[in-house]
Amino acid sequence: MSDQRIGFIGTGVMGKSMVARLRQNGYPVTVCNRSIEKAEATAEATGAVCAGSIADAVRDADVVITIVGYPSDVEQVMLGEGGIFESARPGTIVIDMTTSSPALAKKLYAQGEKVGLKLLDAPVSGGDVGAKEGTLSIMVGGDEDSFERCLPLFKAMGKNIVYMGPAGSGQHTKSANQIAVAGATAAMTEAIVYAEKTGLDPSTMLRAIGAGAAGSWQITNMAPRVLSGDHDPGFFIKHFIKDMHIVEEEMAHRGTVLPMLRTVLQLYEDMAEDGDEDLGTQALVRLYRGKKGTRSEAH
Repeated sequence: MSDQRIGFIGTGVMGKSMVARLRQNGYPVTVCNRSIEKAEATAEATGAVCAGSIADAVRDADVVITIVGYPSDVEQVMLGEGGIFESARPGTIVIDMTTSSPALAKKLYAQGEKVGLKLLDAPVSGGDVGAKEGTLSIMVGGDEDSFERCLPLFKAMGKNIVYMGPAGSGQHTKSANQIAVAGATAAMTEAIVYAEKTGLDPSTMLRAIGAGAAGSWQITNMAPRVLSGDHDPGFFIKHFIKDMHIVEEEMAHRGTVLPMLRTVLQLYEDMAEDGDEDLGTQALVRLYRGKKGTRSEAH
């Protein structure tokens, strides 16, 4: 049993499995979620304690972890009435594992210093499968001594854990990750559509190319979902859209445009407009197979 007490805010698709990994590694965890039913279900499944408020979840915690939806949610959980900054004890390490804004991470770090809290921005990659299996990639920004203190905790949830530098560096790294994911997801989707249109068996095609230069995490982990018709969210389209907008905002400040990202973002925004924002990112194939014809035909 670890002597680090964890307050965990956000028990959605990723959070519930991350709590399970922490509990399996002996951490005492108290969970809280905006939808109390999700927190209760996570507590029942993992043996965590369910708290009715953020204040109750964090006041006795040594480490607080947040993984919520949007930067506005992060700000509310941290700075809102009854939030973490009001309720956590000085000396607490607060780890935001949401994919959020680098600028917000820097702001929260600076404000945390004023009230005695140590902030780490530690977004993750690996989706729901990585969360369940404890194989997430975790990219961390903030003070290195805080990172070292939390390294055993990170190892309970992930396999590839990298300290990236000062506050905001974790979020910048996740932005780079999402740029690469955008291209890989679109490429995987178009390869499948090409196979379907030319009479190849998509599964055999992916087996042929997956071991070569075209191989990727998306082909290995997400393509089987596409072929089986599984469009449930390991990572929501609406959250990926949010992530890509964060990238564009960061690039706009630097006078740079990323054409591939802009194209993929537009594809997912089209899906959101059609009501598909709560599907997983692998559901992009639906757009290509849509009633209006494939994107390759349209363009």
